[in-house]
Amino acid sequence: MGNASLPVYRAGKYVDLAGAQSGTGGIEMSDIPSHIQRQAMDRDFQPSVRIGKTGITDNIVEEVRGQLKKRKLVKIKINKGIYDRDSRSEVWEYLSQKTSSVIVLARGNVGVLWSNS
Repeated sequence: MGNASLPVYRAGKYVDLAGAQSGTGGIEMSDIPSHIQRQAMDRDFQPSVRIGKTGITDNIVEEVRGQLKKRKLVKIKINKGIYDRDSRSEVWEYLSQKTSSVIVLARGNVGVLWSNS
């Protein structure tokens, strides 16, 4: 699905992947505006897309694209047990590539994507 070397899981938590994207020509963490980072980490910012037992389908990708066009920031939650830890980070990278967005936050089964266009 994606490059397995990009996701980083260290010390019991996921490290923000936006910085990791820079190695592939992506956006540096410092290029993401601080207000976007704050909004992504806000506990009141609820997931608007949920990935269920069918996994990532074309409909999920289209839904994320549509929401990114309207809101620029989308929080996605993967139901527990769907993907193992290593695969979740590949999911975020795959969705990021398919939707031309940037991973602002990837922590456990929750990820936030941002469209800067």
